[in-house]
Amino acid sequence: MAKHIHPVAMSASTRSLDCATMRALVQRCSQAAVDVEGTRVAQIKAGMVVLLGVKVGDTEVECDRLAEKVLALRIFDDAEGKMNEPLGPEREILCVSQFTLYGDTRKGTRPSYIKAARPEDAEPLYDRFCERTGAKKGVFGACMGVALINDGPVTVEVEVEAPEEKA
Repeated sequence: MAKHIHPVAMSASTRSLDCATMRALVQRCSQAAVDVEGTRVAQIKAGMVVLLGVKVGDTEVECDRLAEKVLALRIFDDAEGKMNEPLGPEREILCVSQFTLYGDTRKGTRPSYIKAARPEDAEPLYDRFCERTGAKKGVFGACMGVALINDGPVTVEVEVEAPEEKA
C-alpha cells in the first residue's frame, strides 16, 4: 500500500515538482554561446544563461510572471560588490529550452519527464519568454552545444507558483 505523505511534510524539492509551474535555471556568465550542428546560432557577452523548463498546464500567465522575475533577479554586483543589481541594459540573456529540468528521479535513476510540457505546448511559451526578456535563443528541440563562462559562479533556480484557484 502506498504511503501518503502530507504536503507539509514533503521536502521543498518534492513540493516544487508537484506545485511549481515554469522553471528557469539561471547562470550568471561573462559570455555564452549556443551551437547547433557546428553552427553558432546565438552568442552573448556578460549576462545570464537561462535554461527554461515548461511544465504541463503552464500558460502565458506563468510565462509572463517568470519573465518579469528573471529580469528583476538581483544577481549582479553593485558598486559595493554586493549581488544587488538586476540584469540592466548593459547585459544580455541567452535562453535555451530545457525540458529535462522536469526530470523526476524520485523513483529510480532513469528520469521521468511526464511533468514536462509537450513540445507543441512548450515552444510557444519558450518563444514568448524570449520575446518578453529580449533573450537571444537556442533552437527549440535541437541538440545544442551550450558553452558559457560562469561568473562567480552564480546559479539560481527561479520558479513561479501556479495561480490560486478562485473558489
